[in-house]
Formats: sequence, structure tokens, C-alpha cells
Amino acid sequence: MDYNSTRKPLVLPEYGRHIHKMVDHAKTIEDREERTKCAQAIVSVMGNLFPHLRDVSDFKHKLWDHLAIMSDFQLDIDFPYEFPEAVNFSSKPDNVPYNDFNMRYRHYGRLIEQMIAKAVDMEEGDLKNHLIGLLSNHMRKSLLNWNKDHATDDRIINDIRILSGGKLEVTPQQLRLPDTRDNQNRGPRKKHFQRNKGRD
Repeated sequence: MDYNSTRKPLVLPEYGRHIHKMVDHAKTIEDREERTKCAQAIVSVMGNLFPHLRDVSDFKHKLWDHLAIMSDFQLDIDFPYEFPEAVNFSSKPDNVPYNDFNMRYRHYGRLIEQMIAKAVDMEEGDLKNHLIGLLSNHMRKSLLNWNKDHATDDRIINDIRILSGGKLEVTPQQLRLPDTRDNQNRGPRKKHFQRNKGRD
């Protein structure tokens, strides 16, 4: 029996074994003109397999590149596009650089720590107080998402002190925020629907 597991592995399995056999047959055609016509017919069949991609830019170009890949870059024909080089498809991508930013409190995020560092260098005044109010408001929301019982002014003031390295002392007046307990005790609004209109 001839099983797929004993056959030649498919380079691009999405095209199926019949397309690969057609490419292998095209490589055996001696006449260059006939070989080119055969390649054009193969590309046409390949395009019919993915009709939803016809409107994608460079769709034809990708089909011819795939034809070259399936032929192991050995198909000697007149390509309508620049002949692709095998090294462009076998080279490994560059390693993705990872940042080494060490966050003290991950639930606040990196931007909060950067903005606190910016607030440390600002001059005293309304602009600095406004920034502190915005920071504390965002920090409060982050704490409420994680643990509602500890989203207090004292917790936020202490975290700002730690994140600023002790350089930013914040008072409850600078936070300018309502009491957290008001937000915690405020349950979801209930929707009232009027039923049986006109009845007592």
C-alpha cells in the first residue's frame, strides 16, 4: 500500500499533494516555453484554491513565490516577478528584544511608575497636584480591580512614596478623590421595568 507517511513530505501542505505532483511534472518538461505555460496553469489552479484572497495585494506574487518554493527553486521558467532566493525563506527571524524594566507593583503598570518619576521632578504647584490626582485616580481603579478592601487613600499614598523612592510625599488633600467606600458600597444599578401598564 502507498501511504502518505511513506511519500515525499509536502513543502506547502495547504496546496495538497496534487499541486506538488503538478510542480514535479513541470520540472520534467524539457521545452522551456511549454514548461512556462505549465507553470502558469499551475498558478491559476493554486489561485482557485483560495478565491477569498484574490483581492489581497500581491496575491499573484505570493502564488509564484510558493511555486518556486514547492519546486525547491529549481523550476527554470520565465517568472513574471523577480525570482525569489532560497535564503530569504530559510533564514531565521531576528530575536525579539525584551525589555528588562523591573516593575515594583505590576498591577499599576510601567507607565504609572514612569509618570511618578516625572512628577518627582516637577515644581510644586497646581499642575503637579493635578498630575498626582490623575495618578492616584488611576491607581485606585487598578486596586479596585484586584482587591477592593485595600483601595484606600493610605494605601495609595504609601505606594506613591515607595514608587518615588521617598521623594514624593502626598497628602489626602492632593488626591482630591471621593472616599473609596462610596465606590465599594455602590452596587450595580437595578433596571426597573414597568409591567402591566394601567394596572394598580
